[in-house]
Amino acid sequence: MASASALVVDTRKGKTLYAKNPNKVVPIASVTKLMTALVVLDAKQNLNEVITVDKRDRDTLKNTHSRIRFGTQITRHDALLLALMSSENRMASALARHYPGGKSAFVKAMNRKAKSLGMKNTRFSDSTGLSTHNVSTANDLAKLVKAAYQKPLIRQFTQTESHEMRFKNPAYALQFVNTNPLVRNDNWNVRLSKTGFTDEAGRCLVMRAQPGGKNDLTIVLLDSVGKRTPVGDANRIRQWVEGGKPAAVPSVARR
Repeated sequence: MASASALVVDTRKGKTLYAKNPNKVVPIASVTKLMTALVVLDAKQNLNEVITVDKRDRDTLKNTHSRIRFGTQITRHDALLLALMSSENRMASALARHYPGGKSAFVKAMNRKAKSLGMKNTRFSDSTGLSTHNVSTANDLAKLVKAAYQKPLIRQFTQTESHEMRFKNPAYALQFVNTNPLVRNDNWNVRLSKTGFTDEAGRCLVMRAQPGGKNDLTIVLLDSVGKRTPVGDANRIRQWVEGGKPAAVPSVARR
């Protein structure tokens, strides 16, 4: 595997098929948003309630770009969709800001949830994943995937291939696509997924999938070089699990 940390689990049997540095604590970037979604849903806030994006949701850590305009009003449901499907940071920030007690209470809830799931080596400091202090391990993230899979809305949103969002106030429309290209590959049967990227975290991908309709796999890939490297690792895993010889890791993708 090109990824610095990796884990492959036979989900039905709960058996680890492959592990590479599974307990190494590393930044996880936007994989964080799976926990963000869990906290939002656990709070049972009204998903049809309209929330507002404002300048407090600007990324001041990495100065990443967002097409979502300040002042945009959006339902909590749609904000969650964009946070999970297209990894929209302003949506994740707004969701935390509109939580009872605000962002600080939201982060505390994230860490409580991690503890309750047995994620002993995981810490969160924001809802977007932009902070390098959001850290976890491959083993812990497999637990997060398992918990997130119990939520039908998270499964639905992370499987959504693309979506045109029509905002009413102010009135404008934007097209969004899933950050995981494998959701557009019917052969992969992706049931849940989340990508992540920062310079510190590298390229990350976690997912539960049933490639070829056969093996039900939980896959965690952390800290890889190159935009396509997690997909390459996922395909190598598939080839190996299906009994073939996986392709070699390109030298440019090696850590």
